[in-house]
Amino acid sequence: MTHPFLDLPPMSAAQFAAIEDRVARLLGTEQDVVIMQGEALLPLEGAIRGTAGPGTTALNVVTGPYGQTFGNWLRDCGARVIDLAVPFHTAVSADLVRQAFAEHPAIDFVSLVHAEAATGNTNPVAEIGEAVREQGALFYLDAVASVGAEPVLPDAWGVDLCIVGAQKAMGGPAGVSAVSVSERAWARMAANPGAPRRSYLSLLDWKERWIDGGRSALLHAPAQLEMLALKACLERIEAAGIETVMARHASAAAATRAGAAALGGLEPYVHLAREAAPVATTLRTPAGITASELVARALRSDATLPLAAGGGALAAEMIRVNHYGPDATVGAVQSSLAALGAALAEKGVPVDLEKARQAAENAWRQR
Repeated sequence: MTHPFLDLPPMSAAQFAAIEDRVARLLGTEQDVVIMQGEALLPLEGAIRGTAGPGTTALNVVTGPYGQTFGNWLRDCGARVIDLAVPFHTAVSADLVRQAFAEHPAIDFVSLVHAEAATGNTNPVAEIGEAVREQGALFYLDAVASVGAEPVLPDAWGVDLCIVGAQKAMGGPAGVSAVSVSERAWARMAANPGAPRRSYLSLLDWKERWIDGGRSALLHAPAQLEMLALKACLERIEAAGIETVMARHASAAAATRAGAAALGGLEPYVHLAREAAPVATTLRTPAGITASELVARALRSDATLPLAAGGGALAAEMIRVNHYGPDATVGAVQSSLAALGAALAEKGVPVDLEKARQAAENAWRQR
């Protein structure tokens, strides 16, 4: 018995390289792009461990839980870490970054999350990138959630390490991820005695054994199905046009905020619309109603709805509407709001389901 997924011919180095080139085109970058064979935490950690060490002074911007994780990795590498933390319902500003540089002139590494899907905020990377360039620091960006939902332009923004994943706004697989690497970042890794080598975390292995070898021989057998899924995902984005895909996510975010405001009982967790990520909208529940319980009630009607409670302590008060990828539609938004509205009504909260439906539709059309 044959099977179309199990009896495929091995993926060639040329096919692998062609998919990397597609990722580079999506990012509009001339930098080297490496596709790593694992979820995005692999290059996120590998890039930090490759470029940071005891001589590093890092400015770690914390606008959500991933920023906290990056700070832990940096400290584990021996770096001196200055955390720039802002409330999770807002975004960081370039002025705050410049202030941190003025107070700590030794900063030579900056880590930032573009869009925090976990908290629903997004940071102004173009403006922050300008501030980082003024300092001459290495710029590390987690764009896993933002790519496909809003512009991600490592070259234009001066990003030295830009990590992306396909499982959110790109609507692709979670098992492979990619990182664009500047010449400055490669040089920092090469000079770092603590950079992983002969390791699954090692970007230098890919540089020395893959890129410098003309991308003619892969380091190991690729995750073939995930790579083919990534190729199909990129082809779908190319066919639709990245501007169309991003516009769909922006419309979903606008529709969710408008619909939630009209529904009653919920309010945006991120206060300002301009600081809200288009990849996912976070909402605050009324006092006395636990978000995780409300989401569980809402999902009883349809377990496939893109709803989740916040993680950790945020599970008590935050709901996420994950309107990304195939769920960046007005229908998914309206169905999510209807389920949340029904769950709120069960708890005795006054809601207006029809007003919410109409508000979401109007906001979608106006984008």
